[in-house]
Amino acid sequence: MNVKQIPVDGAEIEEQGWRQLQSILSKIIPPIFPNRDFVITEYGAIGDGVTDCTEAFRKVITLANNIGGGRVVVPAGIYLTGPIHFKSNINLHVSKEAIIKFSQELEKYLPMVLNRFEGVELYNYSPLIYSYEAENLAITGEGVLDGNGDKEHWWPWKGKKEYGWQEGQPHQAEDRDILFAMAERNVSVKERRFGSGHYLRPSFIQFYNSKNILIEGVTIKDSPMWQISPVLCENITIDKVKIIGHGPNTDGFDPDSCKNVVIKNCYFDNGDDCIAIKSGRNADGRRINIPCENIVIQNNYMKDGHGGITIGSEISGSVRNVFADNNVMDSLNLDRALRFKTNSVRGGIIENIYFRNTVVKSIGEEILIVDMNYEEGDVGEYTPIIRNIFVENLESYGGKTGFLMSAYKRTPITNVQFKNCTLHNVEIPFVFKNVEQLVFKNVNINGENYDSVRNYLSCINLQTR
Repeated sequence: MNVKQIPVDGAEIEEQGWRQLQSILSKIIPPIFPNRDFVITEYGAIGDGVTDCTEAFRKVITLANNIGGGRVVVPAGIYLTGPIHFKSNINLHVSKEAIIKFSQELEKYLPMVLNRFEGVELYNYSPLIYSYEAENLAITGEGVLDGNGDKEHWWPWKGKKEYGWQEGQPHQAEDRDILFAMAERNVSVKERRFGSGHYLRPSFIQFYNSKNILIEGVTIKDSPMWQISPVLCENITIDKVKIIGHGPNTDGFDPDSCKNVVIKNCYFDNGDDCIAIKSGRNADGRRINIPCENIVIQNNYMKDGHGGITIGSEISGSVRNVFADNNVMDSLNLDRALRFKTNSVRGGIIENIYFRNTVVKSIGEEILIVDMNYEEGDVGEYTPIIRNIFVENLESYGGKTGFLMSAYKRTPITNVQFKNCTLHNVEIPFVFKNVEQLVFKNVNINGENYDSVRNYLSCINLQTR
């Protein structure tokens, strides 16, 4: 099991961490907009689900930005459009019974724009909603943003038959390999040009190098790929949003090298991770070298997905200061509740991670998994570091393994504390490999208490796979 029980004042580190929370939240302030409305139908948009409203959105956003900003109102109806490019000081307000439905015509997502694909910068098809170097941006209302991804459009590019791909059709594998190889060779980003004739899916909402962002109240569904993925952004609030989609890699919310983020009161039902915190992939992540930090996750409900709250695997720029509080996870189609993904190709540091008041009503695989052998395994030169993980007031039902933590011998996972945790009906209580400074306090698994070192050590032989 390779576990060392070393005394550590983890309680002090944990307390200091939670004391940071209010300070972080005080820095996350939703943007405020001028009290001006621009109703999209007054600028040529028709909500009949057929008329192309791309130019109307472009026109009204440009006009509003030119006079200092305001609220772009989308009234009831179905508005078909190409990509929507935000400018500063714009609140896109999607009214109740309004649907913005994004076109499936690829040429509308050209010309290419700078974005990230799986943590690597490139020029590619535009995300469906996009900004670059803008500030004070919002999407609000009770309407729907429909990415219109399906088994005939976008999703087959994954190259899997369950998403509509058929033998002989093109898919993303070759382009993905080419892009990743370019990044490893440090090819200029301007030369990494994909788009037409290539098969790398864009994200749905990707605000890029922007700040002061609010997404509130809307439903977001059926993205080509990741659904909300701000990159290199700061001061983000995601509140009362429903994020639904069962296509390939349709993660719900993926902050990528972002700072000061809160996501709260949201509903997830996804084909991949519900929340995945990222910071760039391999050489490209190290080139930019900006961590994802000060991430607050509160009062969310998570159903289907590969992971509920995930860190990685695009982690080369590091992640620190993550606070998850009062979240509920409930689906046998949710593989893992809490998941860390890295390896020695990714590298990076994962530190200061705080999970509190988590309820896992049902789960498919592990409650918590920390894995340094994700995908490529230990074949790189960038040894990851994982430290300071605190799990408190966790209650779970079912699952194959409670806690699974696996690290390399040269870089053990250090300073891990489980406190006031109760796991019911889990098949294997825990599996640990190369973990140091591990503390259990009031941990009950399948009716057995694992507080004392003696009780813990006596059960090691029962926890092997």
